[in-house]
Amino acid sequence: SEYGGETLHGPAYGSTSHSTAASSTPSSSSAFRHVVPSRQIVERQPRMLDFRVEYRDRNVDVVLEDSSTVGDIKHILENELQIPASKMLLKGWKTGDVDDSTVLKTLHLPKNNSLYVLTPELPPPSSSHSGALQESLNQNFMLIVTHREVQREYNLNFSGSSTIQEVKRNVYDLTSIPVRHQLWEGWPPSATDDSMTLAASGLTFPCHRLTVGRRSSPVQTREQSEEQCTDVHMVSDSDGDDFEDATEFGVDDGEMFGVASSALRKSPMMPENAENEGDALLQFTAEFSSRYGDCHPVYFIGSLEAAFQEAFYGKARDRKLLAIYLHHDESVLTNVFCSQMLCAESIVSYLSQNFITWAWDMTKEANRARFLTMCTRHFGSVVAQTIRTQKTDQFPLFLIIMGKRSSNEVLNVIQGNTTVDELMMRLMAAMEIFSAQQQEDIKDEDEREARENVKREQDEAYRISLEADRAKREAQEREMAEQFRLEQIRKEQEEEREAIRLSLEQSLPPEPKEESTESVSKLRIRTPSGEFFERRFLASSKLQVVFDFVASKGYPWEEYKLLGTFPRRDVTQLDPNKSLLEVKLYPQETLFLEAKE
Repeated sequence: SEYGGETLHGPAYGSTSHSTAASSTPSSSSAFRHVVPSRQIVERQPRMLDFRVEYRDRNVDVVLEDSSTVGDIKHILENELQIPASKMLLKGWKTGDVDDSTVLKTLHLPKNNSLYVLTPELPPPSSSHSGALQESLNQNFMLIVTHREVQREYNLNFSGSSTIQEVKRNVYDLTSIPVRHQLWEGWPPSATDDSMTLAASGLTFPCHRLTVGRRSSPVQTREQSEEQCTDVHMVSDSDGDDFEDATEFGVDDGEMFGVASSALRKSPMMPENAENEGDALLQFTAEFSSRYGDCHPVYFIGSLEAAFQEAFYGKARDRKLLAIYLHHDESVLTNVFCSQMLCAESIVSYLSQNFITWAWDMTKEANRARFLTMCTRHFGSVVAQTIRTQKTDQFPLFLIIMGKRSSNEVLNVIQGNTTVDELMMRLMAAMEIFSAQQQEDIKDEDEREARENVKREQDEAYRISLEADRAKREAQEREMAEQFRLEQIRKEQEEEREAIRLSLEQSLPPEPKEESTESVSKLRIRTPSGEFFERRFLASSKLQVVFDFVASKGYPWEEYKLLGTFPRRDVTQLDPNKSLLEVKLYPQETLFLEAKE
């Protein structure tokens, strides 16, 4: 393909021309998609940059296109701060010399930036703020300090009268970084002296964020050389006059002293015959940081399969592109590519937001063979053969992978002979392709989830309906069973009562006749329903016989009481073994039944 010619036979390092690549010998490989970002796309969608500019006790937010100049920022600040642009010194740039005509795009800035304004030709503010300063001395400041190497935050409280030196010594106790080795970011521009109090330093009240790390560059700044053993207050976004790290200019640490870099770097990026990919990547990350500093892509720690899983197999909205960095220590392009391309803040930020970055060292033959095996398994033999034929001086390589439903597609192979602008454009072009595919995947996923939600709701409604029917049926069955049980109990009780009644009726002595020669007592008994029944008893009969008679009529004395009229008394409370004559139910008496409570 045409793209194959570009990636395998690209222009020499430093050239930004695309026509040379297009006219190179084409490759027969069809595994790569040809991605050439058009200038029309870039111009149609300018990149917006945000600036937070500090001046004394004010912060001004400025938003501009990256095609604007530094002078445009000054003109905006001139209206906001009422300060002539010619009197301003705009500081805080990460790069070298910057003047009013510098185009922002050429500085390769991240989206969010912090700057500050100095006005040495203008008089300082009035001393009328001394009362406010005295008040701030009594206030407490919350400093949120991030330890860069371990990514840990400390929330520290200091009074406004504490000095910057005291803060640094406290941080030394927490991080074990000596004060003279502390490299700070986030101090206000006015904090120029470690003996200055926090109240006078210009910190944001009540909370201010700072970042601290350990100085790792072997090249001393001019400020360090002047104060070798003195605790140096390192302020981020300095005036830009200090010497930068040698790698910022594409010069290796060893080359500064006339020594080849390979002679200084004895530790390999990755152990030979690495069995565990996660452990190999841990060593790779540590060695990369020691060589090129801490500002570099966050390399995924784990196997290539795990990187695929992380990048491609989550929800569609969470998926990312996979960037595979192939390192080679013996390539002459490696040091420049790592220090100037991979460690550029704009590249690091863009990779962090949009890519999962995985790395492998191709220097050792065993590791090279292992990666080619993985490459054949995941991308096919054509891609593996393309990488296999790359010469040492064509490394490093940067592979851009997009996950597909059925396979993984290699969108781009970027060689080491590129520039920051070209690398960023290729990354952005790959993101355009990925974003279009991602939107389709999100739409499909949303539709599938909507269908699944409808089905789940229907299934749940059906389950609830079945559950309700089952519960209703079980309740009816329980009610019928209870009714049947109560009916059985009622029948058994009636049968038992009837048996007792018949037994009592049969055990009663015969009723004496009216012409009996013995004394006879005639009793008239009224039921609760108003009916009467009469019977004659021998006056010598026991009262229990009357109770048995009443019970045989269906009124057991356990449930009913037998009451006399004159005088009113409860006959059931009398001794049942006494005779009717003894209890004065002779010769006749009217009694009535009443249910017990």
